[in-house]
Amino acid sequence: MRKMLAAVSRVLAGTAQKPSSRVLVASRNFANDATFEIKKCDLHRLEEGPPVTTVLTREDGLKYYRMMQTVRRMELKADQLYKQKIIRGFCHLCDGQEACCVGLEAGINPTDHLITAYRAHGFTFTRGLSVRAILAELTGRRGGCAKGKGGSMHMYAKNFYGGNGIVGAQVPLGAGIALACKYNGKDEVCLTLYGDGAANQGQIFEAYNMAALWKLPCIFICENNRYGMGTSVERAAASTDYYKRGDFIPGLRVDGMDILCVREATKFAAAYCRSGKGPILMELQTYRYHGHSMSDPGVSYRTREEIQEVRSKSDPIMLLKDRMVNSNLASVEELKEIDVEVRKEIEDAAQFATADPEPPLEELGYHIYSSDPPFEVRGANQWIKFKSVS
Repeated sequence: MRKMLAAVSRVLAGTAQKPSSRVLVASRNFANDATFEIKKCDLHRLEEGPPVTTVLTREDGLKYYRMMQTVRRMELKADQLYKQKIIRGFCHLCDGQEACCVGLEAGINPTDHLITAYRAHGFTFTRGLSVRAILAELTGRRGGCAKGKGGSMHMYAKNFYGGNGIVGAQVPLGAGIALACKYNGKDEVCLTLYGDGAANQGQIFEAYNMAALWKLPCIFICENNRYGMGTSVERAAASTDYYKRGDFIPGLRVDGMDILCVREATKFAAAYCRSGKGPILMELQTYRYHGHSMSDPGVSYRTREEIQEVRSKSDPIMLLKDRMVNSNLASVEELKEIDVEVRKEIEDAAQFATADPEPPLEELGYHIYSSDPPFEVRGANQWIKFKSVS
């Protein structure tokens, strides 16, 4: 009996501590904002660059922390589901690069446009889609953002054009979106992303040329994570100064592991484009913790020690957390609570992504056009017919 009473009292004591910890967080006087020094960007054909100091508000800091932690946990869950063979096919994870997708979004407007390559899960989330819709797309279910028909490389949202599987092919498309922005007279820009592995493609230089000729509001962004598949940038490129590759287009090289650096550089680049000066090029120096894709263990061309060193010294989530705690913008306990909430959100989304039904076969013919009357589509042979519904 005594043991039972002691156990009950421990449980009650434990439940009593949780709200009191929240009261402590709520009653503590946090700073509303803080000023931080950020790394100076390397410049090409620019007299002035982004500022070297920036202000971070408590509200923004907590928002960025939650978003980066969500992207990190979502990618780790995708890794787990892939190893369980629930996610199949191509799957490229972006853990380690969270400051890029969250920082870029923080520097533009929701009405601006973004197109990227196949490492797209983080951008899909920051552009406004839920973790549930992303994970369900990865598992090929009806509730996925592309109805289970796109998978890892083909996700879309409002003003987000994917997720493109062909290396470098999204860059001319991004220039085309920027052309549409200019043609329609809207004060909007297009962020056109590609990796260091795609940076040597001829179509990218063709897009540079046309964008410069027509002064398109296009921010060309090279996410340099130091390895194109399994090849280091030093072995693949005669010049690794990717921010200078535009030649006649101004460029800047940015610390892509620091969300504040990325945010300020993006604001600078967006203002440059909106002023009618034409395109600009950004190189984000970043790092991926996983291999190129799930089929790549990621340690045959780099050492485990290299990965661990980046994790311990330059992790984007750790850098933001340290800044916020040291500047009294948040407490360790408050950030731990966010971690718990994020993990629960990811677990709930994963449950949905594994329980949601797969799309029916008829879905193959749907959504060929956005607004057309229904029409018949031939299936795998002439006797199979699908009705296409917009």
